[in-house]
Formats: sequence, structure tokens, C-alpha cells
Amino acid sequence: MEKLKTHYMGIELDNPIIVGASNISNDLDNLKKAEDSGAAAIVYKSLFEEQIQLESFKMEEELTAFDDIHAEMRNLHPKIEHAGPEEHLVNIKKAKESLSIPLIASLNAQNTDTWMKYSKLLSQAGVDAIELNFYQTPTDFNKSAKEIEDEQANIVKELKKSLSIPVSVKLSSEYTNVLNLTKNIDQAGADAFVLFNSFFMPDVDIKAEEHIKLFNLSNKGDYRRSLRAAGILFENIKADICSSHGVHNGTDTIKLILAGASCVQMVSTLYKHGLSQIEKSKQKIAEWMEEKNYNSIDEFKGKLSKNNLKSHPFIYRRAQYVDLLINSEEVLKLKQ
Repeated sequence: MEKLKTHYMGIELDNPIIVGASNISNDLDNLKKAEDSGAAAIVYKSLFEEQIQLESFKMEEELTAFDDIHAEMRNLHPKIEHAGPEEHLVNIKKAKESLSIPLIASLNAQNTDTWMKYSKLLSQAGVDAIELNFYQTPTDFNKSAKEIEDEQANIVKELKKSLSIPVSVKLSSEYTNVLNLTKNIDQAGADAFVLFNSFFMPDVDIKAEEHIKLFNLSNKGDYRRSLRAAGILFENIKADICSSHGVHNGTDTIKLILAGASCVQMVSTLYKHGLSQIEKSKQKIAEWMEEKNYNSIDEFKGKLSKNNLKSHPFIYRRAQYVDLLINSEEVLKLKQ
């Protein structure tokens, strides 16, 4: 489908649907199936700095267990599967060699030096781009929002000096002013923004009195926060916009492109409905474009963004919320 082509971070994509980072993209067979199902690109499962640290601590603990070696010991090697990023790098290199579509590495680090170190290693593995996950959970009472945001913008600035491949930044929506942060990181050189990250919130089992580990899939309609951000940011930043979280089908994708996104990332819908959802979504987009006489994604991208809305200039502002409250009875009557 030639008309579905789009561009993201300077990379040409056959269509706007990217498989987001998850366990789906950690398995080579799944990667090939996703490619065969029509995915335009794949974001490989994230490399987490915390995971590497825990594995390193475990290995050190295993190694110290052999300080008192004696003749009756049957095994002199620690029982450890991983010892750093090496296994991840080997797997991502294999994935890149096996795929004909772009492969994007995903990195989730904490310290500036490790952002630099692992980004370079991932780049050397041959990926087409790197997605930085700025998932910030405040734990320090003495660190201001400005300090956190300045650090993140500086990480992008320094990485862009040392990397030759594009860099995207995946943000959460819970910054005080995500638009201001996006603008600052855009000026630091980011090639794209992925909006938004999915939070994994803690929960408690009151019977067992312990924390519960939950894998929260997105629900229908969760894309709306991303739609609002895309609509406001379109043509106000240089970087491309990729909408994420709650993108379940072709209809959602069309809405987000109309707002200003160049592409979308899907994860939850693939868990719920299988990889065939990619082809179904592509077909929906193609049928809609045919109906509307659009010959390319660019013809309608950003058509309903804030900059292009002449008749409803306040649709992305608080005025829409106020109008809905004032006229709530009328809206409810219309729905009955």
C-alpha cells in the first residue's frame, strides 16, 4: 500500500503502525510474525539499567560464594544467566539481521553516564534508532522539577553529539508542563517524541498484606491524552510525533494522524487480539483514505491540529471542558 507510507525520524516507513516495546518484541519468532503481519517497524524490548545492576549484584554475590574453595566442590562456576547488557546486545543484533523493517532499540536508564554508555552499545549493535524512556518517578524530596527536566534535556543534547542514528524520547504525561519539556528537548536535538509512556502503578492485596504485581493493558479511548498533545505540538516543534498508549485499531490511528502524529505504537491490542490486528488496522486506514480521496498520509496529517483549526481555535484549551460542563444536559439529551 504505497499511499500508507510515512516518515519518522527521517526513516521511511511502509505504514504508520509500529510495534511498541514489550515482551512481544523480545522473541525472534514474534518479531518475524510482526513483520509478516505488516508492521512498519519494531521497538525492541527495553534495556533497563536497574536490571543490569541487579544481575551484576547477583553475579558478585555468586562469585564471593566461592571464596573458600575446597577439593570436594563439584562446580566452580556461579549459576548466573546474565552478567550485564551483553545478552541483550547479542539478541538485538540477531533481530536486526533477521528483519527487513527498521528496528528501534529502547533504553531505560537512570544515570547520565549509563545513558551514554548503553546508547553507544545499542548503536553499535546496528539498530536504526534509539528510543529513550524518560520514565520519571519522583523519590527525592529535595530535587526540583526543573533539575529533573534539565538533566533529561542535557542527556539528549549529549547523546546527539555522539550518535549518528536518530534519537526519540518517550515521555510520561505527568510532568507539570509536558509541552515546555517537549520544546526544550526538541531544541536539544531529539528527532521524535513518543507520547505517552504507560505507567505500571502499585496495588495492594489487603488479605495477604502485600504488594501485587500488575500488568496493566490499555483500554479503549486511552489514546485521547496523546491526541491532545499531538494536536498542540504539531508544527510547533521540529521533531516528529509518535502516539502511544491506547492505540487499538485503524480508527484510533486515523484520529491521531489527523491530530498531528506521523505514526503510532501498538502493544496492548496485540496482546488482546493478536498480531493480525496490524493488518486489520492498515486495511481500515486504506479504506478510509480511499473514501476520503486521500493519496498519502501527509495529505491529512495534522489537519485537525491546533494550528489548523480556524473555526474552533479553543478546542484544545480549557474552554472545551467548560463548554462541556455548561452544556452537559443538552449533550446528554442528544445521546438518549
